[in-house]
Amino acid sequence: MLKWAIIFLIIALVAAVLGFGGIAGGATNIAYILFAIFLVLAIIAFLRRNT
Repeated sequence: MLKWAIIFLIIALVAAVLGFGGIAGGATNIAYILFAIFLVLAIIAFLRRNT
């Protein structure tokens, strides 16, 4: 999940540099959502391992 978030972040950065604002915004939103899901799953996995 983190891998996909990083990929979409790189796509957003490249699109922003090339002037594609709409694509960059969409890729940034997807990267943010994937990173948030990754954090939630990582916290759940950490809490389940310690109980």
